[in-house]
Amino acid sequence: MLQRTYAGERVLVTGHTGFKGSWLTLWLAELGAQVTGYAQEPATDPSAFVAMDVARDCDHLVGDIRDLTRLTAVVQDVRPRAVFHLAAQALVRASYDAPMETLTTNVIGTANVLEAVRGLSGPCAVVIITSDKCYENREWLYGYREEDAMGGHDPYSMSKGAAELVVASWRRSYFGSGSPIRVASARAGNVVGGGDWSRDRLVVDAIRALAAGQDISVRHPEAVRPWQHVLEPLAGYLMLGCHLLRPDGETYATGWNFGPRTDLAHPARDVVEGWIRHWGSGGWSPTLSDGRHEAQTLRLSIEKAAHRLGWRPRWDLDETLRRTVDWYRTHADGGGAEALRAMVRAQIADDLALG
Repeated sequence: MLQRTYAGERVLVTGHTGFKGSWLTLWLAELGAQVTGYAQEPATDPSAFVAMDVARDCDHLVGDIRDLTRLTAVVQDVRPRAVFHLAAQALVRASYDAPMETLTTNVIGTANVLEAVRGLSGPCAVVIITSDKCYENREWLYGYREEDAMGGHDPYSMSKGAAELVVASWRRSYFGSGSPIRVASARAGNVVGGGDWSRDRLVVDAIRALAAGQDISVRHPEAVRPWQHVLEPLAGYLMLGCHLLRPDGETYATGWNFGPRTDLAHPARDVVEGWIRHWGSGGWSPTLSDGRHEAQTLRLSIEKAAHRLGWRPRWDLDETLRRTVDWYRTHADGGGAEALRAMVRAQIADDLALG
């Protein structure tokens, strides 16, 4: 289904220089899509984008998602069949330090994407990637469903909830019945995989500590999150795009959750201990929080995606961590872009083989 939908088609990916955007661009290129990427330069050094030489797989355009004039010109030039919007300020803790940048990037940036595609005349599937943190978190033990209330305690979570409201408003106002443009939003859990070097992420903090021979510091070892390998939600995004382009695609223009099975959500402690086990050495210790609020329990209900899209998570936590460690080990041992790209292609093939 994926290759049949995307092979030879023009696809725009915003945020293609980020962690998830890099993996998605590689996957689309493997499917034969003509990918245009629009984003700022990679925010970290090293980065997945550079390490895997993702620029060779796309028309790499540098730009700010808040620049509506430039973005609109790019959309009109590319005239994409599908748009995947991943450009964002993606860190909860960073949002406390830069709330206005978080707000304008994640909310106004999302509105800009929708405004830019409004000028298209042909069919287009638009998948807006937000976050599992868009929900008003009440520390429930069960998974949040797509119809649950948007919210957010910290500026990041608020911005993602607000972005969802923007999507719903534009969809009702401009992309209603009969529109050739179908807009859906995708809410994924905590994503791990090779090439993420963002500050204040558990897996990234772990790789840096282990590489330096230090214990991993864990702020909230009992905090439960819907951990998943990066390929899991990306498969969901791609499948969702396929369904939006179907004759009945309008019925898929809603919000969607992509995460592990609810009973497989794990505390941070399990992730750290699994990481150490696969790395082969190291230890961890709890550290005092700086007082900034972080949710303790977050799970997603994925029944809708399973029943209507036929999507389901493939890998459990142990497999997810093993494949993540393999990527970082290869990079740490001097493996270049070709070795890392081959690993990604193999992981994609393994993921699809389980479908």
